[in-house]
Order: sequence, then C-alpha cells, then structure tokens
Amino acid sequence: MARESIREWLAASPVRLAPMASYTNVPFRQVAVACGSGYTTNEEIDADALSRDNERALLSAQTPPPESGIDLGVVAMQLLGCTEETMVPAALRLVEAGAHIVDVNMGCPVPKIVKRGKGAALMRDVASTAQLLTAIRRAIPDTPLTIKIRSGWSDEHQNAVEVARMAQDVGVDAITVHPRTRAQLYAGRAPWDVIGDVVRAVDIPVTGNGDVLSLADARRMMDETGCVSVMIGRGALGRPWVFDPTYGALDDEAKYAYEIDVISRHLDLMEAIFAPNEAAFQAKKHLMYYSHGWPGATLIRRELFDKRWMSEVREVFAMRLRPLRPAGGVPFATSAASTVVE
Repeated sequence: MARESIREWLAASPVRLAPMASYTNVPFRQVAVACGSGYTTNEEIDADALSRDNERALLSAQTPPPESGIDLGVVAMQLLGCTEETMVPAALRLVEAGAHIVDVNMGCPVPKIVKRGKGAALMRDVASTAQLLTAIRRAIPDTPLTIKIRSGWSDEHQNAVEVARMAQDVGVDAITVHPRTRAQLYAGRAPWDVIGDVVRAVDIPVTGNGDVLSLADARRMMDETGCVSVMIGRGALGRPWVFDPTYGALDDEAKYAYEIDVISRHLDLMEAIFAPNEAAFQAKKHLMYYSHGWPGATLIRRELFDKRWMSEVREVFAMRLRPLRPAGGVPFATSAASTVVE
C-alpha cells in the first residue's frame, strides 16, 4: 500500500473521531463514520498484551468480516508500547489483520501507562524513540506509519517540535498533536499554538486535537494552526452527529429523529457484535453520554446503573430516552465529560 495514501485520506475527510480507550470500538466507530467522520482509529492495543495473545488485545486487532455488513473504510490501528521486541511484531500483526495505517501512541498521559515507559513517556528519550520508530518503519515499509504526541512531558519539558522533526526524519508519514503536556492530563485550555509550531517545523501532514467540540471549532483550528485535519475525541461522545455538516441545519424535531435513529443503530451494532454482558455494559456507558442534557438525565442514569441485560437497557431507552423532547433546546447539546483517555 502506497504510504502517500495518507495525504489523500486526510484530505478526503479532514475531521475524524479520535481514538479513546474503551470507547472507540467497532460499533462506535461505525456510527461515527456513518455520521461523516473521516478514517477512524481503534482503541489502543498494548503490544505486550498482543504478544501474549491477550483476548482483549486480539479482539481489538480484528477488523469486521465482509459478511457483517460493517464498513469502516480506512482503518488505523494504534499501538501502545516501548520496546522493539514487542512493537515490531505487533505492527506486523496489525498489518496482517487489515490495518491500513499503524499509529504509535506517544501521547497517553495515564500514570500507570507512562510509568512503564509507554505513551507520553516515549517523548522523554527522543534518541531511543527514534530507534523504535526506525525499527517499525523497516518492518512495515509500505504501510503508512503515524504517531500521536503531546506538547511534551511538562511545562518545563516541551519538545513537540523536536519529536516531530525526529519522526519525519525516520520515516513517519503523519503526526497528530494534542497540545497539552503529559502533566496537564486533560485540564486547562489546549494551547493550539503548539500545533502551529509543529506544522511549521515539518513537511508531513499534521492533525490537530484538543478542545474541539464542533465542526466550527475544527475549521477554526485548521485556520489558526495550518493543520490539515482535526480529531474530535470527548466532544463526540454522546454526539457522533458532530461530524455531520447537515445536522446543524435541521429543525429541533428533525434533530431529535436523527439522534434517535443514530442511538438505535448504535444499540443494534453493540448487540450484534458483543457478547450479551459486554453489549449491555457498552450500551449503558454510551447511553450515559447520549442522555447528557436531557430532562431527567440523573434518573435515567440511575435506572441504567443496575441493568445487566441488553433487553433491560433497551427498555430504559424506550421508556425514558425515546419519548423525550428537551424543552427549549436540542438534545445532548452539552459537551461530554472530561475523564476519557484520548
């Protein structure tokens, strides 16, 4: 596969769903793509877990079979790790599994991840990370290789430009920048100027991420920073229609019908793909977000909490969510919570 394809894919649909741990599984990605998202990236796959044939890692590395009727289009798979011994074989396995793009997670700020030298910790030792990326590049010479980074480890150690230049030099094809530091986690304002600094420092495509809750925000980020595309993460939870440019022109009744149709399709996909207990768990988790801003949302969440089976979850949806029409506003218009790991 030509590595240059990454530029075409980014240009074709410049706003897309960001990978989020435990959220961007196949059903949610399919819903986002149907709503207009560009190519999507799966949940991060730990290379160590994949090397041990961990069940969850193996499931995350699968692509839907043709007979499923699910078409995700271009699929990017994200790897989490820090050693050549696990990352190189894992990258090869992802390509064999159907990944069109292999993405290396260099931005996860979660303490239990970085203390193992993974995620944002890769930005601390640029020379060692260069060796790791070089090894992956040699192993998958024809597959687009991308990375996702932060502005740096802390306010005192911001090296996004240095890391981006290194990545370009070793053959990385595109970069996504979340401009907060590892120390910031998801607090405070995302300083978009960091994205612009990276754009000006390299020739490969740069995607921006952080504090984007709408297509208008995405356009503003592209205008202000020069990035060629934008990822929306937490702003898409409970609001996958954020990717649909036609949504904003609908009246309230049409928006309500659109949203109910999307939620229903999402529930169907979860029930079709997951085992019964996992389907119920995932459905509850996403309905918590879908219900945000609805009248009686607290009651809805309380009722969902104790449900164990998909039939029970669907009953809450039918009884509590489907009949509602928010007074004086659009359903789910508020932003998602800030505890999700992107």
